[in-house]
Amino acid sequence: MDNFTKLPSHPASLWRQPQSSGDFTPLNEDISADVTVIGAGITGITTAYLLAKEGLKVALLEAGEVIGGTTGFTTAKISSQHGLIYQELIKQHGKDKARLYYEANQEGISFIQDCINDLQIDCDFHTLPSFIYSTNKEMEQKVEDEANAYLQLGIDGGFAHKEDLSLPYSIKNGVMMRNQAQFHPVKYLNGLIQAFTKLGGQVFEHTRALDINNDPTAVKTDRGFEVKSKYIVVSTHYPFSDTKGLLFSRLHIERSYALAAKTDAGNIPDGMYLSADEPTRSIRWATGPDGEKLLLLGGEGHPTGQNDRDTSTHYENLVKFGSRYFDITDVPFHWSSQDIFSLDSLPYIGPIQTGTENVLVATAYAKWGMTNGTIAASILKDHILDKENPYKDLFHPARSEMEASSIKNFIKENTTVAKEMVKGKMKRKSRSLDELRHDEGGIVQLDGKKVGAYKDSEGTCHLVKPTCTHMGCDVEWNDAERSWDCPCHASRFSYKGDVLEGPATKPLKGVES
Repeated sequence: MDNFTKLPSHPASLWRQPQSSGDFTPLNEDISADVTVIGAGITGITTAYLLAKEGLKVALLEAGEVIGGTTGFTTAKISSQHGLIYQELIKQHGKDKARLYYEANQEGISFIQDCINDLQIDCDFHTLPSFIYSTNKEMEQKVEDEANAYLQLGIDGGFAHKEDLSLPYSIKNGVMMRNQAQFHPVKYLNGLIQAFTKLGGQVFEHTRALDINNDPTAVKTDRGFEVKSKYIVVSTHYPFSDTKGLLFSRLHIERSYALAAKTDAGNIPDGMYLSADEPTRSIRWATGPDGEKLLLLGGEGHPTGQNDRDTSTHYENLVKFGSRYFDITDVPFHWSSQDIFSLDSLPYIGPIQTGTENVLVATAYAKWGMTNGTIAASILKDHILDKENPYKDLFHPARSEMEASSIKNFIKENTTVAKEMVKGKMKRKSRSLDELRHDEGGIVQLDGKKVGAYKDSEGTCHLVKPTCTHMGCDVEWNDAERSWDCPCHASRFSYKGDVLEGPATKPLKGVES
């Protein structure tokens, strides 16, 4: 990291530089609508737009700012190439369903491109090939197996030779998918949300949904007001109000990291790349706010709240990689994101539980929300309009997924949750409040009790009870993001205790010093 100035002290996403369009007010009265959509990311905004086009009255609720969640902190690849997934989908679900997954995501790419053209959205959209590559012997065979899966499924792509990949280091082999794309997600969704409001759609920011009543259907909010509607779409990335469906027990959550860098070498590669090896490296180029071409690097994933080292080292590792191979000179933007995985490699899209057909959910995109989130909107729209959709059964949350591999994943994930609950209560280390330096957080002893503390740059201490308000797990300090992260179900809270994301809807309790 010696070739340029240090990373900015606080993370900032490249995509969040042009903020979401319009300043939307909070909900300040009880209202009614045909559909309430909770969560204003790519799934929520696209769903709201599609329903408004059909003439329905739609209310879109967002706990923070529009496009302020995961969609604003992505690598923004619009691709059906989701890692080495197709060989696994064939093994788990068979060729027909694996092919259907590919077709769904290809339809997502086409939908985005059609919206850009129809609505004349300037969002740095570019059609590019996408590559997965190996750098070691072990992954070389897996990449070849993936290329064979493409051949079986009739995917537009296949085996790529080393010379096909314009990367500045040694490659064993690769697999390519043609006619994929990249874009600026916030600019794109700004265009969609403008179209939605022109159709009469209502948007309410800083309005957190707390609970759902089914009879009559009503969404309670933290502002004391509620929205009544026939249908509710929970597009909050991680479902809340899920105590009956227990969907959270079938999810695995990870954080990953990204940065956008300047480089003098001019060797930013064309195309989009993802390593098959660990640690994962995602590579693409992007356009900066001043029009300069930037190198976008991603990777370094780990389970949320379960990290044995300083989380800032993940950024440092990306910087070292970029400096070594791409001669980066400055890193004006760096950010992290939260990604959700299902038990069987397919998203959950549809009714949140059997018998509750009016409350719908979309989650577990496994890092690939641009296409999966878009096709989810189409599935949800068709469900509400009582229309057939070819992908309904493939992604249905109540599908039969408990094959041997899924059962193993279920047991592993919930055993990990149990271990984290015990570890947090039994093995938590702490120190005195005086030992905290400025801009540092951690667990401290205060009046004989363990307290979560963050001392800001001016020396003011912010104290919270370090117990997640979702299910009582102990939270862990995330130094890179200045947040409290739950290792059990991945709720995240600001250093003041405010909910950032996850299934929790209530803030951490404050502690008097």
